[in-house]
Formats: sequence, C-alpha cells, structure tokens
Amino acid sequence: MRHIWMAAAVVVLTSVGSAAQDPVATGAKVYAAQKCSMCHSIAAKGNTKGPLDAVGSTLSEAELREWIVDAKGMTTKKKAPRKPAMRQYDLPKEDVDALVAYLSTLKKK
Repeated sequence: MRHIWMAAAVVVLTSVGSAAQDPVATGAKVYAAQKCSMCHSIAAKGNTKGPLDAVGSTLSEAELREWIVDAKGMTTKKKAPRKPAMRQYDLPKEDVDALVAYLSTLKKK
C-alpha cells in the first residue's frame, strides 16, 4: 500500500512539475481558455483589431501583468482607450505568470 501512495505522489509531482517547467505552453492554454482571441489576435488568428504579435517587444513583463490584473488602470495610465474596454480578470497568480511568460515571447520579427 505504501508503494501505491508513493507512486501516486510521484505522478502528481511530475504533472505539477511539467506545468511549472513550461509556463509558455501553459500561458498559451490560458490565452485560449480565457478566449482572449475574441478581442486580440496572434498571427492573424482572432480579432485583428487588437493584435498582440509584437507585444513582448513593446511591453515589459510588469506592464503585461498590469494589463491583465488592472486593465482599467492601465487604460488610464497609457491613455489607450479601446472599445469595448478590456474586461477585468481575476485569475490565479500561476495563470497570470504563465500568460505573461507566453505574451513575453511574442516579439517583432
């Protein structure tokens, strides 16, 4: 019985470790799950009025994080009104971290 519990613990830790090891892939999944493409596009997939193709070149990780957790504040700070306004997200820290990691990879080519 003890071996079964140890094996289960290894499987759980391996699963968690895999997600932690690839935050970019996790961030891409968060992007899809949150339906970000309804207002934004990447590689012309999604709403082309809000392209994110080079967002990693134009915004710092801190700014990306701020847009995700305080869109209204960033809209005012950057004087970037957009209709409709970006909605406020209440995501777990791990999802925000992963989304920031993913968006940071989107650079000018």
